[in-house]
Amino acid sequence: MQNKDVLKRIRLFSLLISLIILPYAVKAQGLEKLIEFLTIHTNKKAVAKDSTIYPAKAIITPVMSYAPETNLSIGVGIKGLFKLKGSGEETRTSNIPLTFQYSVENKYFFFSGFEIFWPEEKYVLAGNVWIQSFPSLFYGVGQDTPRSNEEEFGFGKILFEPIFLKKMFFPYLFLGSGFRYNKINQVEFLPDGFLANSEQTGSLGSTSSGIELAMLYDSRDNLLNAHSGMYLEFTHGFYGKFLGGTHRYELTRLDLRYFTQPFKKSPSVLAFQFMMHFSHGDTPLHELGRLGGDESLRGYFEGRFSDRNLMIAQVEWRQSISQRWGFTTFAGFGGVAPSVGQFSLRTMRPAVGVGLRFLIDPEERLNLRLDFATGQETIKYYFKVAEAF
Repeated sequence: MQNKDVLKRIRLFSLLISLIILPYAVKAQGLEKLIEFLTIHTNKKAVAKDSTIYPAKAIITPVMSYAPETNLSIGVGIKGLFKLKGSGEETRTSNIPLTFQYSVENKYFFFSGFEIFWPEEKYVLAGNVWIQSFPSLFYGVGQDTPRSNEEEFGFGKILFEPIFLKKMFFPYLFLGSGFRYNKINQVEFLPDGFLANSEQTGSLGSTSSGIELAMLYDSRDNLLNAHSGMYLEFTHGFYGKFLGGTHRYELTRLDLRYFTQPFKKSPSVLAFQFMMHFSHGDTPLHELGRLGGDESLRGYFEGRFSDRNLMIAQVEWRQSISQRWGFTTFAGFGGVAPSVGQFSLRTMRPAVGVGLRFLIDPEERLNLRLDFATGQETIKYYFKVAEAF
């Protein structure tokens, strides 16, 4: 990357903020008042008249985060929490987060990953919206790409993925379908670099547009920080030129999570996650399975290893040590392969880490997290809002 000395100073500065300034600030007695000041109660008058109405709110906060993929970023975040009219205790809180951040490298991104429940959870609307102009690193495609291949490139991304599901005969089970659009453009690359000479289709831009079939099982007791329950999301997408895409392929994704409290008298949670990403056909570069990131297999740069197929497993122990503070330990492994039959223990990459937690919204269990993780190369740290999974 350009000007590595400057970036190292930026990383050190953001780490000092995380470890020193943040803990000092959150000890202030006026924290609850500050959070209340930043909260908009959108239906306050209606709740005053009818106590059965859920008190919807939008928490507006300044956001500062760090991840190896984005460096130090600042911006604003809005966490919308509400229930649709007619929803009672049997309906979980709907969640629409909105985040806009601007990085020290003059890049930006906007993200929203939403989940909206109808009354009695008869229907669910879930999905993602992602708009960004950010740099990334390219190492090549495959299981054993050397670190010496590292090459910086920039690109723009527009992702829109709404999925509508209907509750079925079994509790917490939903079936449905949706649409997914993912456009990669404005690719900035070295004319004689690895990316420009890559044989992978779509390396210099692509548009993926297609229909997804989806199944969702979600028995989590809380969407932001579950203490119990299971989450299973399965999608299979058909992509082609019939909806404006540039490549024809199929993509299958599975995300399985399980949460339990092993000791009734101890404020601890054991969390598991297993992920699969399988594709076949003319799959473009940015639709390949990408190992690493601030959520899946922390300790590796996102996309450090990428290929048509991906499998990741991770486990995390979450322990509260006071009303506000907690810590975590986590471990995982994952790998990529050109075909399912080519996965092997030799190519699986391990990762371990520890983290610090601070509870900023007790009612919704929303945490601020600082994670340190390492894979097979260097230690990386992540400063984020909400749990990794």
